[in-house]
Amino acid sequence: MDNHNSDAMELTMKLVRIDSTDPGACEGEIGTFIFQYLKDLGVPVIKKEVLPGRFNIMAKVEGEEDAPALVYICHMDTVTTGEGWTVSPFGAEVIRGRIYGRGACDMKSGLACALSAFTSMALKARNGKKPGRSLVFIGTVDEEDFMRGAEAAIADGWVSKDSWVLDTEPTNGQIEVAHKGRTWFEITVNGITAHASTPWKGADAIAAMAEIIAAIRRRIAACPVHPDLGASTVTFGQIEGGYRPYVVPDSCRVWIDMRLVPPTDTAGAAAIVEDAIAAATKEIPGITAEYQITGNRPYVEKDEQSPLLNALSRACEEVTGEPAPVSFFPGYTDTAVIAGTLGNHNCMSYGPGDLELAHKPDEYVPCEDILRCEEVLTRLADNLLF
Repeated sequence: MDNHNSDAMELTMKLVRIDSTDPGACEGEIGTFIFQYLKDLGVPVIKKEVLPGRFNIMAKVEGEEDAPALVYICHMDTVTTGEGWTVSPFGAEVIRGRIYGRGACDMKSGLACALSAFTSMALKARNGKKPGRSLVFIGTVDEEDFMRGAEAAIADGWVSKDSWVLDTEPTNGQIEVAHKGRTWFEITVNGITAHASTPWKGADAIAAMAEIIAAIRRRIAACPVHPDLGASTVTFGQIEGGYRPYVVPDSCRVWIDMRLVPPTDTAGAAAIVEDAIAAATKEIPGITAEYQITGNRPYVEKDEQSPLLNALSRACEEVTGEPAPVSFFPGYTDTAVIAGTLGNHNCMSYGPGDLELAHKPDEYVPCEDILRCEEVLTRLADNLLF
């Protein structure tokens, strides 16, 4: 790897220089760049609109057998730049062996590694060597928001239950094969307004919501811990309610993010919310409350028998000389959407960079990580295709 003239290094810098912030510029320009890059390879490539002006991209190296195809799936958007940068967010500066910029690790370097590996296989096939299986590249939109790009790729049949699917999110040298579930709740409490000097004439919606929040926190903390995924967690990310300090509030609303591990699923979490509402109704007479589930992503457990896991572990060891640790991904990814929706047990993450640097000012990726991942992804595809 030390002497490797890396296509992925150059491509990472080009991609970082393209603004694809979501919300913001989104994927228009970067999608056009990637579409043309793949078209120039001479492989079949599709551009499919998911949202106005925002297109998923799919390219394919046809194999003798189409299934199970090896799929590299990468999102093209990044989060917004935010404040606090000491370097240009779109400068792609190389400083002390690191490439800096928004998306450097999440996940334009991983996107570059996947494109580089795909290019190597496409050129090999173009030179007359027929792959044994198909290789698919998918670039998705909207991953940093509602993941509608991954959902569209499923609906369009670009991935299936049998596909071997790898995203290149930053995993810090690990293979990450499992995900906590992600369930979102919106709870609304309605009370009765009154003057704060006579609170007994009203019903305090905020006080009731405080009871609900405290009850949910205690119950989630008491849920069983999973040996791989750890503990379930809850975050009360947004709350609004009330009018003035001297008025008993007649409404309150909270938005909740739960990260759930087996055996606690969305149905179990909903039961916890219902119990908390029932207790608050007794504690604060006169209030009413309701909830809705606004997001429901199931957890994904590790499959020790996954052939993709075995193949990726082998490729990592061949390139680095040692086994890669196998862990779980703390967030939710495009592959988790595919695994949870289709029941696909061959979905995982492996890419350059450290997730702790993602979404922060002065985001960077070590160049040596790009070299390693480019080699691993190329070796994995070569082993499986040829």
